[in-house]
Amino acid sequence: MRLTVWQLVPLLPFVIAQDASSSSLPVSSIPTGSATSVLGSAVSGSSALSTASSTASATGSLSASSAASSSATTNTSTSSVSSSSAAPSPTGSTIVWTPLPNTPQTFTPFPVPSDVPQSGYPPTDPSDPPQVGSTNIPDFGPAWRAAWQKAKAKVSKWTLEEKVNSTTGIGWANGRCVGNIAAIEPRDGRGWPGLCLEDSPLGIRFADFVTAFPAAINAAASFNRDLIRQRGVLMGKEHVAKGVNVALGPMMNLGRVAAGGRNWEGFGADPWWSGEGAYETILGMQSTGVTACAKHLVGNEQEYKRTQSSSEIDDRTLHELYAHPFLRSVMAGVGSVMCSYNLLNGTYACENDKILNDIVKREYGFQGYIMSDWSAQHSTISANAGLDMTMPGDITFDSGDSYFGGNLTAFVANKTISESRVTDMATRILAAWYLAGQDDESYPSTNFDAFKPANEATNSRIDVQDDHYKFVRTLGSASTVLLKNKNNALPLGQRGKFGKGLAERTIALIGSGAGPGRAGPNEFSDQGGAISGALAMGWGSGTAWFTDLISPLAAIQPVARKFSTTLSWLLDDFDLDRAASTAARQSAALVFLKADSGEDYITVDGNEGDRKNLTAWFNGDNLVNAVAAQNNNTIVIVNSVGPLILEPWIDHPNVTAVLWAGLPGEESGNSLVDVLYGNWNPSGRLPYTIAKKPEDYSAQVTRGGGPNDVIRIPYTEGLLIDYRHFDANKIEPRFEFGFGLSYTTFNYTNVRVEKVGGGYGASGIDQSLISAWESGTASNVSTVGSSRAFWLHQPIYKVSFTVQNTGKTFGGDAPQLYINFPSSSREPPSVFRGLDNVVLSPGDRTTASITLSRYDLSVWDTEKQGWKRPQGDIGVSIGASSRDIRQKAVIPK
Repeated sequence: MRLTVWQLVPLLPFVIAQDASSSSLPVSSIPTGSATSVLGSAVSGSSALSTASSTASATGSLSASSAASSSATTNTSTSSVSSSSAAPSPTGSTIVWTPLPNTPQTFTPFPVPSDVPQSGYPPTDPSDPPQVGSTNIPDFGPAWRAAWQKAKAKVSKWTLEEKVNSTTGIGWANGRCVGNIAAIEPRDGRGWPGLCLEDSPLGIRFADFVTAFPAAINAAASFNRDLIRQRGVLMGKEHVAKGVNVALGPMMNLGRVAAGGRNWEGFGADPWWSGEGAYETILGMQSTGVTACAKHLVGNEQEYKRTQSSSEIDDRTLHELYAHPFLRSVMAGVGSVMCSYNLLNGTYACENDKILNDIVKREYGFQGYIMSDWSAQHSTISANAGLDMTMPGDITFDSGDSYFGGNLTAFVANKTISESRVTDMATRILAAWYLAGQDDESYPSTNFDAFKPANEATNSRIDVQDDHYKFVRTLGSASTVLLKNKNNALPLGQRGKFGKGLAERTIALIGSGAGPGRAGPNEFSDQGGAISGALAMGWGSGTAWFTDLISPLAAIQPVARKFSTTLSWLLDDFDLDRAASTAARQSAALVFLKADSGEDYITVDGNEGDRKNLTAWFNGDNLVNAVAAQNNNTIVIVNSVGPLILEPWIDHPNVTAVLWAGLPGEESGNSLVDVLYGNWNPSGRLPYTIAKKPEDYSAQVTRGGGPNDVIRIPYTEGLLIDYRHFDANKIEPRFEFGFGLSYTTFNYTNVRVEKVGGGYGASGIDQSLISAWESGTASNVSTVGSSRAFWLHQPIYKVSFTVQNTGKTFGGDAPQLYINFPSSSREPPSVFRGLDNVVLSPGDRTTASITLSRYDLSVWDTEKQGWKRPQGDIGVSIGASSRDIRQKAVIPK
């Protein structure tokens, strides 16, 4: 079964087959047997959405709105929060969407992949993944095979309608969770309890007594695998305790566009590090028993027209950048994947055979299921293209119909879709459920109500927070990046630093970001408004309620008392005269800046999800300059969803220090104070580049098009996003990817590269593939799971070097490894491929080591459709950032 709708480089023109204004096909085009479907509750032996059918077009509707835009209340701020300066946004040309034809398809299930050959790596159960830093490649093959056997046995007893039931959500707000699959009755024996699917990637959305964890962008900024894994574990525990079956995260879209609204939900702008963030998060989450969901597949890199834009990505760029984190997710054993709203090369992602079937299910050997983003499905025939589950089930919110449900049953009846395909869909869904161990009777039932939180009958108000706030505080500190520290202005509280042997006698806190919000931390639904206090997460479906939010003001007050420091504050961003007078004659003035963004269904001051510029909100630049004009020890703290242009003040002689705090979650103030006063030596690193001007970035938000138009977003920059683009074009950034200062200093010496292990798998096939790779010939990925084959990912080189703390303070460091491919490869000058974490006392040294696989040293061959080693020498650079390189070596042949 293949629907060939893919275009390789060069991209071909789109075929005009239907006018964009013709949003649906006539009723006569619907297969025989289709009637009107109404959403309802599950009954014994039947599907909630398959007892009837629908008059909706079987091929989809261009005007079908996104889930979010159909449901959430839009919050629009009337105050001015950001300046108007911005890089010019390219205007996308419009295209005509061509729906998939209702062509009958045969179906042959993908064979079960052989995950890892018998080569010394033990089989892995999701509940017991390899330790962080282990070079073991987890072998989830046996666990998946056992789960599939159980799933097949149960599904074999189901009727067609019951199989369809498992693929079809019961509709928006018709259950306790944001997504719900109805039970198959009776639940015991041949039956099944159904699924609760719930946001978000940083906590449990719409639930009380939960933890608001730091955003994924902060997890990435920690540059620390242990912390990312632990975050996944704790989030997983909370989801399980609330009775969630599927946690809708992690999110791993890249920060291709610096102003992208949902960048903060992901792990930054580098594909390798985003992949590692996803990998560690999934291993952590699924070890607790919840099923993780890797999203959004793929190319959802901006919010503007996210449901009406075609991300045009060439094959090599797709494989090396945007699909890579999903490969790592599959290698982590992820149970579910979510396809995105946008089109991919002219075909909606949720019905794109190339990405769903050919890459994810065949090339990656994914054995779980692919669900739609909420209302991102556009046809029933999408089942043949690889979609396994529709969420939330209805075509648009509260529409009472579905592309699956009765329509899927009808498509099987007239043989447009094979029943064996529906069986495969149901089996994949149940296999992921079994893989997570959710068939255990002790797995909690859903005990909260996302849509009716005040309903005591459906919300048990179970507190799942435990002491997770302690970890939130730690990660918040670990993800804070020190960008500037002139004359050792930080840490505060150093006795003898000011005056006669005393710490800072007076400190002023300036800016609304220092204090609490005027109506508490949950003033706006989904955090979608002009936040009047401390900013600790962005807006949209990727949020959670704050049980509490510690502001910087609340956190610094007891510390100031400890040092007998007089503390004053002004929680106003626009009264510049008062800000200046408040800061005058203070030992230190702390100015708080912020910038927000989120999902497109909420607009704040003209920011429709994506930011309309890269400047600080709430008069931030003017506020810094007003304070710095009166205080020669001005310290700036930034809470931002992504890069800001800092040029208006960064070189001001009175701006002595800058702390980039990002979105640190509920312990925001405590995390910051720990860094300010030196209880935590800064170890965070930037997971993106901060440019000197917006146009220095390789891509901007693409705008244009009318209400019904689909626009093209050509990814003409290819592999050159973020630091790769700056390096290739010799553009000087303000702060480069991987940058971060410390209160101490580190030195790297004695780099060496050695080959480790025999370098061979268990079969002759592996050996022939290895020989071909070493000769520079691409390894064709024709078999199931070939892009995650053991021979390709096993460690074959170890790069080791000495790290010494050459300063006077205990601290941690994150030395980074970059690969320098030969010019013949047409790769960027430097490509991030590894890091290590060390913690050292002054004068101490240790040996750091980073392993590399053949995959790490490979490029994608579009013609041969496989991974190959490029011809020429491959260099290795060790440094403190992408631009601060300290040691170099060459990979031996």
